[in-house]
Amino acid sequence: MKSEPLQALADTLSLKGVLDGVKAYGWRHVDEWQQGEFHHDVVIRLTERPAWLDGDVLIISTNCNGGVKEIACLGSVPERWGLWHHRCPDNPDFAGPAPDIRQQVKTVHWFDPCDLLKPGTRSEYLPQFRRRQRGGGYVSIDSTEE
Repeated sequence: MKSEPLQALADTLSLKGVLDGVKAYGWRHVDEWQQGEFHHDVVIRLTERPAWLDGDVLIISTNCNGGVKEIACLGSVPERWGLWHHRCPDNPDFAGPAPDIRQQVKTVHWFDPCDLLKPGTRSEYLPQFRRRQRGGGYVSIDSTEE
């Protein structure tokens, strides 16, 4: 199965492990998005695409500790809110074009990211030091994240 190498890469379970695993293909950091305290998307573009990938863009989704939850392989860099609309179609704060996801694998760290965005979600921040983010979840009150 073509996704087996991608799954093995994800199963390193760490952002460092994934980045080390694609080092031979060359990569550059494109963007990084935080959604709440417990979900981060690191977007990279590979310089050389290996035969086992159907695209050259990877979104490495991690938890707050850099533990890999999933990797999506895309043909192009997605619009952030379109990606989140794909993940959480019932959330009215997310809208945008559908991402061009060509392969996707999950790890033992995966959980439904929509669950972390619901009202009343737990937070490590005290109420006076946090603000609710677009779509849900909390960020530091001085964060630049939308």
